[in-house]
Amino acid sequence: MAQIQSEIFTTTGPGFIPQKLTYEEFLRKFDGYYVEYVNSEVIGPMTVGSRHNQLTGFLRGLLQLFVEAQDLGEIYGEPFQMKMEFEDGIHGREPDVFFVKKENLHRVGDRFYDGGADLAIEVVSPDSVFRDTVEKFGEYQTAGVSEYWIIDHNRRTANFYGFDGAGKYELLPLSPDSTFSSRVIAGLWIQTDWLWKEPLPRLMDILKEWDIAS
Repeated sequence: MAQIQSEIFTTTGPGFIPQKLTYEEFLRKFDGYYVEYVNSEVIGPMTVGSRHNQLTGFLRGLLQLFVEAQDLGEIYGEPFQMKMEFEDGIHGREPDVFFVKKENLHRVGDRFYDGGADLAIEVVSPDSVFRDTVEKFGEYQTAGVSEYWIIDHNRRTANFYGFDGAGKYELLPLSPDSTFSSRVIAGLWIQTDWLWKEPLPRLMDILKEWDIAS
C-alpha cells in the first residue's frame, strides 16, 4: 500500500504558509474548514470526491436514524473535531462520521468532542489512504475509540476494528453473508454489499429491514 504524506499548511491569504498554532488559535482561524490539527500544525485540505460524499452522507444518515430510534446517543462528523491529547501534543481529527453514547455526551463541546469517540468512521479518499489506515488507526486506538470503521470504495473493502483483550485493535468478523454487527451501537448491523451499490440503497428500505419503520 502506498504511503501518502499529508500536506501541512495554514492560510493567511491566497497562499499557504506553514506556521505553528496553538489548538485555540487553530479553532479560531479554521472554524468550519475541512482541515485537521496535529502537533501544532494544520493538516489538509481534505479532498472529498462525489462517491466519498455520497457514502459519508449515507452512513451518517443511516446511523443517525438508527441511533435516534433507539435513543442511544448522537452522531457527529466533519468538520466537527475529535480532540485527542497524546504525549506529543494535541491531535484534532475530523472523522467522516462518529458516534457518542448518551453517557458521554457531556464531553461534547461547542467546537470539538473531548477525547476518543465511541465509534469513528473514515471513508477513504485517494489522498487519505495512509492517513486513515496508519496515522488515524494508531491515534484512534491510543485515544480509546472503541470501534473504528475504514470504508474504501475504490478497493471495495470495509474493515471494522475493535479492541482485543490486550487493548489493541483487531479486525472484527463479518457473518457469512458479509453482514457486520456493531459491538458499540447495540442492535446495529449493516450488509457491506450496501456500500458498493449504484445507487446506494434508500434509507427507508434499510429502516424496514431493521424493522424500525413501517
